[in-house]
Amino acid sequence: MSQNFHHRALFLSDIHLGKKGCQAELLLSFLKVHDAEHIYLIGDIFDGWRLKKGWYWPQTHNDVVQKILRKARKGSKIIYIPGNHDEVMRNYFGTHFGGIEVKESDIFESANGRNYLIIHGDQFDVVIKNAKWLAHVGDWAYETVLNLSTWLNKFRRLWGGQYWSLSRWAKYKVKSAVNFIGDYEDILSSEAKRHDADGIICGHIHHPTIKKINDVEYLNTGDWVESCTAITESFSGKFELIYWAETGAKSLQIDNDIHQKIDSKSRGSEPLEA
Repeated sequence: MSQNFHHRALFLSDIHLGKKGCQAELLLSFLKVHDAEHIYLIGDIFDGWRLKKGWYWPQTHNDVVQKILRKARKGSKIIYIPGNHDEVMRNYFGTHFGGIEVKESDIFESANGRNYLIIHGDQFDVVIKNAKWLAHVGDWAYETVLNLSTWLNKFRRLWGGQYWSLSRWAKYKVKSAVNFIGDYEDILSSEAKRHDADGIICGHIHHPTIKKINDVEYLNTGDWVESCTAITESFSGKFELIYWAETGAKSLQIDNDIHQKIDSKSRGSEPLEA
């Protein structure tokens, strides 16, 4: 993929580095072609819960960190707002590392002068606040569904099928999950009003969307475990939700094909097509 995109702002959340389900390769392909003056990392960038249970940190996860730090060195203003899975970073509010500032929340002013509250969102999750043990049980169940989804998609690819998220399908079909998402969106929209903001940009529930709720703009960045989504702001102030799962997969396949042909040519077994 040769086209590069430069945005005024880029919003990412719920990457979950350190989790086997993290789509690090897809995120790297996204970061390779998308850049911005302002970059917000809105919580759960790494998964401390998962890392406590067993260390998992492949090179691609390290590459994501290096890619983000490189953007900071090149001049992007990066703000990191921790979530519940990387809550250890909440001990470092007000500090900087590698050009990245850690904050509890922020107010972002868009190009057209509208203010947006930036927050991860777990503070308004009743389960997280009042029964953290139950949240850990839910995390285990979510991990199980993701593993099942991974195997299903391996079989689907054998027959040329596109990526399909079992957990995302369940969110739309299970009434309690739909109700939880709706309640969460309403609560966070009210929180934006409480801060006299025109809108809110958040994460946490892995449910990407841009919508209006009671005259408040509600934007959820989604995640990089199942949805593979991000939100961008143009220099005119327009927000866009980018779904990268299909686009990024095609890009990775093209790159892999090119590398295979180069390897074949270096071995002298197959000519490289023009």
